[in-house]
Parts: sequence; C-alpha cells; structure tokens
Amino acid sequence: MSTVTTPSGKDRGASGGILDTLRRLLRMRETGLVLIILALFIAMAFASPYFLTWNNMRAMAMAFAVEGVVVVGMTILLISGGIDLSVGSVTALAMVIAGLLFLNGIDPWVASGMAIAVCTAIGAAMGFFVTRVGLHHFIVSLAVMVIARGLCLLGTGGRPIGLYTLPPEFKFIGQGSIGVIPVVIVIFVVVVVVFDFLLRRTTMFRKVFYTGSNEKAAAYSGIRTKKVVFLTTTLCSTLCGVAGIIYMARFGSAQPTFGIGMELNVIAAAVIGGASLSGGSGTIFGAILGTILLSVVSSSLALLDVSVYWQDIIRGSILLTAVTIDHYLNKRRG
Repeated sequence: MSTVTTPSGKDRGASGGILDTLRRLLRMRETGLVLIILALFIAMAFASPYFLTWNNMRAMAMAFAVEGVVVVGMTILLISGGIDLSVGSVTALAMVIAGLLFLNGIDPWVASGMAIAVCTAIGAAMGFFVTRVGLHHFIVSLAVMVIARGLCLLGTGGRPIGLYTLPPEFKFIGQGSIGVIPVVIVIFVVVVVVFDFLLRRTTMFRKVFYTGSNEKAAAYSGIRTKKVVFLTTTLCSTLCGVAGIIYMARFGSAQPTFGIGMELNVIAAAVIGGASLSGGSGTIFGAILGTILLSVVSSSLALLDVSVYWQDIIRGSILLTAVTIDHYLNKRRG
C-alpha cells in the first residue's frame, strides 16, 4: 500500500517565501528595465559585430557615468517635488569657469573647487527663489538655464577653450584608469552608492520622500519642507559642477555649448527609472538603469547608422512614453 507524502509546513513556508520574493521582483520597475537592457544587448550582439567590443562598452560606460552623476542629483530633486532644466548649462558653466581660472594661472584643483562652489551658489540661489520668493522650479531653472548659457558664451566668445597644459594628475580623473576600470566609472559608482545609501537609510533623506509626496502634510508633521527643497536644489547644481569638472579633465577643454539637451536626457533617465514628476517616489538604482538604457539606445542607433534626426525623435518618444506611464501610475495611486 503506497503512502502519499505532503510537504511539511516548513517546506511550504520556504517555497511560499521564494514565490513571494519572485513576485515582488517581477513587480519592481527595476526588474523590467534590467530585462529590457538585456534584450537590447542580445539583439545588438546579432545586429552589429562592434556592439560587444571592449572599446564600445568602455565608451558607453564613460558616457553614461558622467551624465549619471547629474542624474543622481536630478532624481533626488524630482523626489522632493522639484525639477531643474538648467543642469546642462550649469555643467558647461563649471567647465568654463574652471578653464578660464586655470588659464589665468590658478591651480586646476583650486580652480575646479571654485567652479563647483559657484555651481553650489547657483543652486542655492534657485532654492531661495523657490522657497522664499515662491516661484516654481520650472520657471526659475528655465531662467538660470538661459543665464548660465549666456555666461558661458560671454566668457569664451562662443569658442571652445583649449586646456592642453592641464597637468597629467588632473587629467587622470577624466582619462585615467585603475587597472582596466576608468577613474570616471569609479567616481560614478562612489556617488551612486553614497547617495543611494543616504536616500534609503538616513532620516534626513527620508524627509525628501515625505516632502515630495505631500508637502503640506509633511510640514504639519514637523518637517521643514522649505529646507528640504532648498538643499535638494542646491545638491543638484553641485553635482552638475562635479560632472563639469570631470568632463573638462576628460576632454582637456571647456566647451561653452556643451550640455545642450542634457536636461532632457537626465529627466528622461530619472523618470524611466521610476522617479515621479509629481514627487514622492523614485530610486537612485532605477534612475541609473534608465541612464544605461538611454546610453545603450544611443549607442545602438549610432552603430546601426541611424540618422541623428531620427535619434532625436526616438529619444523624445522614449521620454513621452516614460512620462505617460508615470502619469498613468500616479492616477492609479490616486
């Protein structure tokens, strides 16, 4: 006579726990992004023999790493309920200020520190107009975008500044490698890990979520919401300054027209990664996956010899799709 064995409560609990974990993973936005990126990698491996080469992977990683530093700042700002359209212009301004100071005999490290300080001051000024004067982030950052770009063109006469005499130790942060890993990627990973930890684990950065979710409710609960908005606005501009210095070290020049359109790429990456334009939600990890996705798409289009005009249309379509999905998810939550 045969006996039927049934799984013990312990076994059922273990299998149930694994299934619950899998369900949670499948519901996460980041999981979908990882799968899309993997699918693109597989498709491009067949479509182009150059896609999986070391040179292309390195160039792609270098491209999204520096822009990823700006994405970190933008993501935190979006979570708090703000937005910054000036990131491309402020990044270029950091390059121009540091480059001009260096040409006037100031040590490049000191010049870079001064340029980042100016970017921090710009962010603080934007934070002041938003929190004290009561203007909207969109209007303030739009004005700063135009002003910063004008200052870049005024300081350089609209021409790139060649910085051929930059010392090798300074160029190392943009061009050097630790083993086979570029220093740019090391800096990027450090920034991502630090701010991802702060956003997930510290009380101060948890207030960013509360402020973005419902600023009035957060204020009634004792959170100084204006301070939170001020600090996130300042942080975003500061990280733009850091990115500008890395770009200057990488290219050995300061480009006054650099960063035009960067704000669209950065916002698109953050929104694709789950940051809401309405505030209150988002992760650094998701935003970085969004940055990687856009970088893979750009590299794929270039390797497939797609016209640059079509590339702009495709990137704009991706942004529109991401914003539409964000709007739909916000309506569902509502």
